[in-house]
Amino acid sequence: MFKHATLTPRKRLILRHTLTGMTLVVLTTGILFSLRKRPEPYAPGGEIEGVTSELSRRAPAGYPAVRFVDVAREAGIGFRHFPGKRTTQLPEDMGSGAAWGDFDNDGYLDLYVCDVAGPAQGGNRLYRNNGDGAFTDVTARAGVGYRGASMGAAWADYDNDGYLDLVVTSFDRIVLYRNLGNGSFADVSHAAGLDGFRGFWTGASWADYDRDGHADLYICGYVRYSFQPEFAGKTSRQFETLVPFTLNPSSYPPERNLLLHNNGRGGFTDMARQAGVANPTGRSLSAAWCDFDEDGWPDLYVANDVSDNAMFRNLGNGRFEDISHSAWVADYRGAMGLAIGDFDRDGDFDIFITHWIAQQDALFWNLRYSHDGGSKPGPLRFTDIADMSGVGQISLGVIGWGTSFFDYDNDGQLDLFVANGSTFQDEKDPSRLVPMRNFLFWQKSPADGFFEVGRLSGKVFEELHVGRGAAFADYDNDGDVDIFVVNHSGPPLLLRNDGGNRNNWVKVRLRARKSNRSAIGAVVEIETAGVRQKHQIGSQPSYLSQNALEAHFGVSRHAVVDRLTVRFPSGLVQELRQVPVNRLITVEEP
Repeated sequence: MFKHATLTPRKRLILRHTLTGMTLVVLTTGILFSLRKRPEPYAPGGEIEGVTSELSRRAPAGYPAVRFVDVAREAGIGFRHFPGKRTTQLPEDMGSGAAWGDFDNDGYLDLYVCDVAGPAQGGNRLYRNNGDGAFTDVTARAGVGYRGASMGAAWADYDNDGYLDLVVTSFDRIVLYRNLGNGSFADVSHAAGLDGFRGFWTGASWADYDRDGHADLYICGYVRYSFQPEFAGKTSRQFETLVPFTLNPSSYPPERNLLLHNNGRGGFTDMARQAGVANPTGRSLSAAWCDFDEDGWPDLYVANDVSDNAMFRNLGNGRFEDISHSAWVADYRGAMGLAIGDFDRDGDFDIFITHWIAQQDALFWNLRYSHDGGSKPGPLRFTDIADMSGVGQISLGVIGWGTSFFDYDNDGQLDLFVANGSTFQDEKDPSRLVPMRNFLFWQKSPADGFFEVGRLSGKVFEELHVGRGAAFADYDNDGDVDIFVVNHSGPPLLLRNDGGNRNNWVKVRLRARKSNRSAIGAVVEIETAGVRQKHQIGSQPSYLSQNALEAHFGVSRHAVVDRLTVRFPSGLVQELRQVPVNRLITVEEP
């Protein structure tokens, strides 16, 4: 598949160390120690010659002249994450996410941002998109300013009334806000049966897993955290690294996950144990619903920290089969963020995962159409090709969080963004975490892989931040995808895409009738000049975040999309032919 796949970075490292060992046999001990220099201490985010930088890849000719500019302040987003002072507790340092959704149905995507707030300062914010590139803080009027250690958020029309509702997770509880359709929301957590679930809740992902026309909700549980004064100053090991005991997730037992079934009458019932997706041994941070095996039923992939990741195949009868090991994705690393997308355009969905330091990010390539050359699908299996594709070794020195596949230059190839930020505190100022540089990966082709082009794509990629959640949307409706990043203990980034719309594009929004009203789980596919691209609505959880519930496709210089097909969760299919480019297409369920 990849031109440079014959010698992976791991094999090169093994070869290099083998040759070094042979040299040591030849040299005398005295000469060795007289010439050998003491290595510099490694700082998180730095580079080590021969490990994090040896296989760096220069951007090839033809990389896109697209720039990202941080416009958060001028757009009126005056948010600042975590206004308090660090007390070396795990919920503080995990950060928060954000979610894009058009809550007032005016055609412009609004933004909800989560915060780790104190009792007297900070709090979650809702920014209404004015339609002119700016936002207005409407939190107070909307009544959604949750104040606490808020982790994640996600939009869905759970009651099928035509307005997006909002779920918010936190270290303590789950909050459900029902959209009243007049610019305000009502906290219906108690009426919906959610306020009884207390724990360390992180990622939230909507899906109609039983295809009954109502959006259900999967909630990730992290650890059973409790602060004990006697643990202050105590250290423990996390992947052989000494960290404060109170910041090590391995110091605490895992929290169970929840599968909240929507009964269609405003209430939810936890069916995780009966369905087989409670994942009691996983310290879960993100979960993605996606029909990986293309049988029409949404499957579930869960990213776990210091515990095996999990994949659950939907059996279509309310139950799931754990195929984590048979699908080769039971990966034991520190997994944080998830991206789902068919990056190689072979018809099946692949998985990108961000990890803790020295573990490198993973790109799990879906092998369903690779076992016999692609003529028919095979068993559901994945293999990690991060090293071969250019997204692996470069990530060894950073800690990755929010991420997504997205075609930022509209050339028809999915690219990648990764928000990076340390969990290590600054030795000179323990109240601060170590900042890192974010990554922007441009995909030249499935054969050539990805190239990190951040420093060529705007000054903001030279900056160091403690990145956490990231959410993606074309907020200004100009035809290219923008990025919002939540930075721990600082202002966020609203990265406006300048230049991605030089290539042509098509944006698709859905109006479901028989299916859940948000059309979460619908698969949108386009074909242009024989090349197919596909997107599943609601399959991008990032980290504690949610992308816009729409499909955005780049089509390069093509002037028309030959075919656009939508398969709704109900199974109904709508097809359009000869679709004009550079416009929003709304497709209604029959």
